[in-house]
Amino acid sequence: MQPLIDNARTFGQRPEEFAELAEGQSPQVLFITCSDSRVVPALITGARPGELFELRTAGNIVPPYASEHPTSEAATIEYAVEVLGVGDIVVCGHSHCGAVGALVRGDDLDAVPAVRDWLTHATPRPTGAAEDPAVAAGVQSHVLTQLLRLRSYPFIEAKLKERRLTLHGWYYEVHTGAVREHRADTDTFEAL
Repeated sequence: MQPLIDNARTFGQRPEEFAELAEGQSPQVLFITCSDSRVVPALITGARPGELFELRTAGNIVPPYASEHPTSEAATIEYAVEVLGVGDIVVCGHSHCGAVGALVRGDDLDAVPAVRDWLTHATPRPTGAAEDPAVAAGVQSHVLTQLLRLRSYPFIEAKLKERRLTLHGWYYEVHTGAVREHRADTDTFEAL
């Protein structure tokens, strides 16, 4: 913890670098990814403060849209699209994902009931080789499911029809740093 505290102490000593951020934000991208500490959106993309609007959830899950009982995730997505006017949404899964791995393997999660119940939103369950520690196939199928889930949000569907929004599926390899994007024409994840 101490190195983090030390950096935080010196971070605010350059206020001129951050002054314009007080005027508001206008990110172009909503970046939906896992809460995993090995996934750092700004590091992966090179984004500066104000360039990415981030939503991080266990397993980069986009829950079903329910207007009568909105989730914080749905509120974040709605705000990014309707208020901030982002033009792109990236759903970025990653190798060695604990959440997707647990789903692929069918792990018993009764000891962590909140995690177990949250992961029920990952339907259909990702498929892939249970023996693959990177759970690559499972994560990639899961990313595609989350993109489909986003399409079911009414305001997303409207923006897609108006061609004012583009969805992207990414797969990040934590062990290599490589990023792959889903290509609809080949239905494969290929290097950016």
